[in-house]
Amino acid sequence: MFFCNKNTKLKQNLKIPSHVAIIMDGNARWAKSKNLPIKFGHKTGSQNVEKIADACIEIGIKHLTIYAFSSENWDRPKDEVDYLMNLMEDYLKKETASLMKKDVKIVISGDLSKLSTSIKLSIESVEEQTKNNKTLLLNVAFSYGSRQEIVNAVKKISLAVASKEINVDDIKEETLIKNLYQPNIPDPELLIRTAGDIRLSNFILWQAAYSELYFTKVFWPDFSKKHLVKAIKEFNKRERRYGKR
Repeated sequence: MFFCNKNTKLKQNLKIPSHVAIIMDGNARWAKSKNLPIKFGHKTGSQNVEKIADACIEIGIKHLTIYAFSSENWDRPKDEVDYLMNLMEDYLKKETASLMKKDVKIVISGDLSKLSTSIKLSIESVEEQTKNNKTLLLNVAFSYGSRQEIVNAVKKISLAVASKEINVDDIKEETLIKNLYQPNIPDPELLIRTAGDIRLSNFILWQAAYSELYFTKVFWPDFSKKHLVKAIKEFNKRERRYGKR
């Protein structure tokens, strides 16, 4: 990958977080603000994923986690949920070639048991095809809830204890980490939420324990590279002490 002078200067002047996580909020409000159907907001928001992934590659970010569909989103109107499912499947099928060209590895994190067989097969296909790509790892949290992720990890550990594979006294933080959806992805240094709400909404609660939080009123469909750079500049102003002095 080649970086323009502006990006090279950015990398020289700022510490670039290795992992950025984004709560992509505001698709519906963006559509309503323009008197457009909500579905159009979701479609435009999905198209913005590629733009921000490209920006991450240009800037030098190695891991990008996006909150695409939460476990609570299943409670939305059926026609909206069905549209989001179709949008996800279309994205996986249409973007595989682009992901390969850009050397992007994609993984999907969440409770995939609720998904249709068709979507599951699409996920398996794109994960297999992109598994050796290295420029950017794109982690899509889909049908995802952090509390459920932690509960699932506890269940796995409990079964291991019951079968005497491990002792209770041997359980450490690393034990739980190994049983999360993506144990090999480092914790995000920077977590961004678009559209103005100031909460985590059950998103990577364990992984974000020491993430720097950045909230912007910009709706996700309008969130661009310049907004990402602004967040990184704010990240550079933070003193990351991890409880120390």
